[in-house]
Amino acid sequence: MRPYCFLPAAAVVLLVASAASASSPVLSTVLPAGAQRGTEVELTLSGDRLADAQEILWYQPGIETVSLEAADEKNVKATIRIAADARLGLYDLRVRTATGISHLRTFSVGAYPEIAEAADANSNFEAPQPIPLNVTVIGVAQNEDDDFYVIEARKGDRITAEVEGIRLGKTLFDPYVAILNPQRFELVRSDDASLVRQDPIVQLIAPEDGQYIIQVRESAYQGNGNCHYRLHVGNFPRPRAFVPAGGPIGETIEVQWIGDIEGDRTQAVTLPDHADPNFGLLAEDDRGVSPAPYAFRLSPFGNVIESGSTSEPTPFAPPMGLNGVIREDGETDRFSFEAKNGQVFDLRVFARSLGSPLDAVLVVSKKAGGNVGANDDSGGPDSYYRFTAPEDGEYVVSIRDHLQKGSPNHFYRIEVTPVEPKLTISPQNENPQIGVVTASVPRGNRLAMLVNASRADFGGDLAFSAEGLPQGIALDADTMAAGIAQMPVLLSASADAPVAGTLANLTGRPTDESLSVPSALAHTVELVQGRNNIPFWTRSVDRLAVSVSEEAPFSIEVVEPKVPLVRNGAMQLKVVATRAEGFTAPIAVSLPWNPPGIGSAGGVSIPEGQNEALIPLNAADNAGLATWKIVVNGSSTGPKGPVTVSSQLVPLTIAEKFLTFEFERAAAEQGSEAPLLVKVNQITPFDGEATVTLVGLPNAATVEPTTITKETEEIIFPIQTAAETPEGTHKNLFCQVVVTQNGEPILHNLGSTELRVDKPLPKEAPKAEAAPAPEAPKPEAKKPLNRLEQLRLEQQQRTESTAGGDDPEQ
Repeated sequence: MRPYCFLPAAAVVLLVASAASASSPVLSTVLPAGAQRGTEVELTLSGDRLADAQEILWYQPGIETVSLEAADEKNVKATIRIAADARLGLYDLRVRTATGISHLRTFSVGAYPEIAEAADANSNFEAPQPIPLNVTVIGVAQNEDDDFYVIEARKGDRITAEVEGIRLGKTLFDPYVAILNPQRFELVRSDDASLVRQDPIVQLIAPEDGQYIIQVRESAYQGNGNCHYRLHVGNFPRPRAFVPAGGPIGETIEVQWIGDIEGDRTQAVTLPDHADPNFGLLAEDDRGVSPAPYAFRLSPFGNVIESGSTSEPTPFAPPMGLNGVIREDGETDRFSFEAKNGQVFDLRVFARSLGSPLDAVLVVSKKAGGNVGANDDSGGPDSYYRFTAPEDGEYVVSIRDHLQKGSPNHFYRIEVTPVEPKLTISPQNENPQIGVVTASVPRGNRLAMLVNASRADFGGDLAFSAEGLPQGIALDADTMAAGIAQMPVLLSASADAPVAGTLANLTGRPTDESLSVPSALAHTVELVQGRNNIPFWTRSVDRLAVSVSEEAPFSIEVVEPKVPLVRNGAMQLKVVATRAEGFTAPIAVSLPWNPPGIGSAGGVSIPEGQNEALIPLNAADNAGLATWKIVVNGSSTGPKGPVTVSSQLVPLTIAEKFLTFEFERAAAEQGSEAPLLVKVNQITPFDGEATVTLVGLPNAATVEPTTITKETEEIIFPIQTAAETPEGTHKNLFCQVVVTQNGEPILHNLGSTELRVDKPLPKEAPKAEAAPAPEAPKPEAKKPLNRLEQLRLEQQQRTESTAGGDDPEQ
């Protein structure tokens, strides 16, 4: 859970798809999982392909890597120094090797001295492990394991115990904590605390002098060696709610802490003078500080606190942050404001996202009576509603819990703001299915990424750039046209670029210079998933890991097409590989992105030892008419593991069909000829001849291809059926038309018709010979029929011969 810095704007979400680097390392665990600030600690980073580790990329300031040494392929030893004033909570990191960047993992920084679990001596309630107050215990919840710790306290002392379990992002771990007396009576317990999601918090005022036992386990006794935990035990404060839950940047505000076992209190807090994504509140008193920060909304506008009145709503003037607590079951808080006809505001609730148990229902109504609109959940745990005033007047914003629940912990914040554009850039979620989502570009090579944009509250074309890229890397990106949701961008590394890495920022902006839209990047990493790959614990970071890696053993180029791909057409895209000496492995090639209405084949490979492959492309009838920049990825197995590189960005023009066909239906008896008439409609004149092939004929039915020119108006295909041609109606016949330009084919797939094949009628018995008829006068000679007229006459005669039976044209 990260603090949110309000940036005025609507959401354009840009999705950068997975771009695993050449031989990306695997980082599975970081141990210990945390340490006290102001200390120097040795870490063991474990995984695979780590032998060439070069640095740790830390997303947040406050931790310095003092030394780094690879022990072997699977382990790295690192010494880190944590600043004395480092913020408390989770830090994000990746390991960069000479060949790539690892998965994201987390490291927890705490305020208290650390003690290791005595794993072999703390599983017996009768002999718990003694610990002092205000410490952090490092332990593991094994299968069917109970860990017991004993503390000394005086009557009236506050005892707080909190477990970091699933927050460490290692595995699906549901920790449980309880405080017991020496008679094994459970005084308090917790499985899940909404403030920290699936992790627990307990607090107790000691009823008497003596010993108290802290119990930690997996809630269902289904722990394992990955269920690492950090148990914070002391007399520090741990409120469950805070009001207001946000405030204006740069101001000093009074925060009311609610829900601590010793009661509520107020604390003056000076907010940072800039939008700080790492900012969070800490609850402090003379006995300690909360183990982790509270997510807090930094905003450019002021606060209103609900008055608690049941008769009159609390007045405010937008834009404003509305703050309060649903303290009792059935309670509804209300706020009132004036609005003009047609005025539009966004109303967004922050409750679950900040650690409140409130399942908010948001309602906007006229003060004089009558609802205007409402929302429960809008694509997430909290409510959102866009309000448009139907008339001048006073309106009321109401909030309650979906199940009419309430408690001192049910705090909330509602931000009522004008509609303003927003632009958020997001790489594709990193998770076990997708794998590493970073950009490691081999020297002298390229790597493509996809940018997916979902626009809201502004439109038009977008341009992209990057800040903080490693030396020698350049970004190449086409303009993202209005209405397009996805496109590739390309990172290229020069041949002499130093092997290094940075955390870079990918930014976007409207090409319309009259629009000013702030851009921010948010990359979500699903660290822990449950059944059906549902994410249970995620982290969000604000930069993209980019590096220059060692040379790859191959590169690929696309031969730029000299002709367009037409609607309802097809094309073969030629890919050429350049191999390093001795590298012969097959290279899988594919398009990571297809323009709208374009399909491309998967499973294409440049065979072992060869250098070329063709990727089939096809265009739908509604493919977007434009010139798009496409890219091809090539993947293979290099000397140190998987390698992925990309081609250059290549323009692909999608054009309208050069011509269309109108088909008549054809019919014949088995063993006879079925003429098929096709009307040709010329759209774009072409030079020379085009080849036309009829495709989709049934077995044993044949017809030769023909040629047409820009002058051709009709084609007649004399389809010859055989005695074994299956009877019935054969559908999905169409024509492939190849027009040649610039020495390259332009393939059209045109039209659709059917061929009806019937069994021959039974032959009639021969009739008795009749007397010869008198010789009739010779008819006057008629003008010979041309081929088309003959075919039409034969078709008419065939139709008449089947009168009274099935009509072959039906």
